Amino acid sequence: MYVEMTETKGKSRLHQQIDENLKRVYEEALSEEIPDRFKELIARLRAKEAGQ
Repeated sequence: MYVEMTETKGKSRLHQQIDENLKRVYEEALSEEIPDRFKELIARLRAKEAGQ
């Protein structure tokens, strides 16, 4: 039983580290500026959509 509890705690710590890393990467991606080429593409698509 003690071994099972230790394994569970180890997995919990590992899952917690994975969660923290994923959250950090996601937050960094959200704070990045949208590249100009994507802004231009969106503008062209909106213009095309408006022209229909």
